[in-house]
Amino acid sequence: MAKTRISISLDRDHAERIREHAERAGMDVSAYLVNAATRQMAEAEAAEAQFARIDAMIAAAEAEAAELPPLREVADDDLTEEERREVAEAMDLIYGNDSPASRPGNAA
Repeated sequence: MAKTRISISLDRDHAERIREHAERAGMDVSAYLVNAATRQMAEAEAAEAQFARIDAMIAAAEAEAAELPPLREVADDDLTEEERREVAEAMDLIYGNDSPASRPGNAA
């Protein structure tokens, strides 16, 4: 099989570390880098395969959501007292402060 040469550039310290690791592994630098790249590609391909189904589901959900009409604005008067309390509790969790004035959109 014909081989193809790939040239890379890196700083001297990094190159020396790679040489040292290749030597400890009993490999020349080319074999060491090919081995490392091949292993990284296999790991990436395995991860992509593992998540391909969920990625497709997310893409389909995003496409479906893009077709939905915009939601109408909900005013404070549209909420029940319980819903207002739940919103306030959620905002407290997000912003970590019980003071409504410290939340975005509220006067200080």
